[in-house]
Amino acid sequence: MKACPRCGRLYPDDSGFCPVDGSELVSATNAPPDFSADDPRIGAMLFERYHLRRVVADGGMGRVYEALDLVDKRNVAVKILHDEVSKDPVQVERFRREFEVSGQLPHQHIAQVIDFRTTAQGEHALVMEFLFGEELRGTLVREHTLSPARLVRMMSQVAIALDAAHDLKFVHRDLKPDNLFLCQTSDGDIVKVLDFGSVKDNAKGAKQLTQLGTTIGSPFYMPPEQAQALETLDHRADIWSMGAIVFECLTGQVPFSGKTGGAILLAILTQNVPMPVETAKKRGLEIPSALDDVVERALRKTPSLRYQSMGGFADALGAAFGLTGTHLEWAHTREPELVHLIETALAIAPSLPPSTVRNAEDSFFGGRDALAESIRATPFSKNPSLGPRPESEPSIVVPGIGRKRSVPLGAWVCVAVAALAALAYFILL
Repeated sequence: MKACPRCGRLYPDDSGFCPVDGSELVSATNAPPDFSADDPRIGAMLFERYHLRRVVADGGMGRVYEALDLVDKRNVAVKILHDEVSKDPVQVERFRREFEVSGQLPHQHIAQVIDFRTTAQGEHALVMEFLFGEELRGTLVREHTLSPARLVRMMSQVAIALDAAHDLKFVHRDLKPDNLFLCQTSDGDIVKVLDFGSVKDNAKGAKQLTQLGTTIGSPFYMPPEQAQALETLDHRADIWSMGAIVFECLTGQVPFSGKTGGAILLAILTQNVPMPVETAKKRGLEIPSALDDVVERALRKTPSLRYQSMGGFADALGAAFGLTGTHLEWAHTREPELVHLIETALAIAPSLPPSTVRNAEDSFFGGRDALAESIRATPFSKNPSLGPRPESEPSIVVPGIGRKRSVPLGAWVCVAVAALAALAYFILL
């Protein structure tokens, strides 16, 4: 390994200069860590293997260091948990679970967790592969959106990673831009999914760390069933979260917002999904109209009406940009080539009508305009952002509290059917 004598960053042996400050790299043994740094751990040796070199980041859970792994001769990231976190047995068990789960996952697009142990001082340390690049969050803060080719390539790689995890009955439960790491290369980003600490193991007999009724995750990217802490939550929760991330990558804003976590979750549970094409247009952006159906399906409130796999979502996203093939091909197609393919496809058919990208099941159920819409429209919703109902929709005006509101006839029919079913159940008892 080589190191920068100024900043202390570690690089492979074939590197020449530090891209951060331009210094010529030297052997890591000839570039000792900065012992003057205000951290007594700098220069320490953990488990007779990991030499802590510099502080990388400070988070709510712990401090992250770049370290030299003297056994495997590579740099690694070492997260040492804060004292208050180390005293919480549930949090410690989550980190242990992340380490255990990591051993069962493929690491082409999932960050590898190498080790998890307790130090001689009673601190808990999580060792992970060291990644060069930045989190998707940093990219969005700087650039606001992703280009079509970059988005398709990222989504395709995420699909490969999470379909593999979902096959093993693992649900990530905390997908957000902070947990998607983009390792930049000349061919395009190599995506790594981070932080399986909140994972739900749906395998039979798996130990559950989350108590019934407990909500885990980030509000902006939390699906309705997770917001309600439903025990039935499965891999389709991750598909909703990726739908929210894709929406943000296309438009520069999250699909549902609010001033508090509760307000955000209420919006997710009660509001209709905003259409990305119209949202993007308000921000001066132009995206293919076919993306409306693609994103709307990922964000449906009922899991059975969403894409049933992350790969299916990724395939639909690429098709909306005019690509042929599948995410398995696009994931490792060079980004410049994807740019050319998308530009060529959109020049031939610049805006596919939404109806052309619906699946057979969407045609059967009526897609966004029928079954999915009737499920989203709850008769008790008072949110003004739902907008006016179509004039042709039959409705009944009933007294409200302080005002009148219009309730769809279909909603009353559903309520009546449910009431009759419940009555019949009790009569049979």
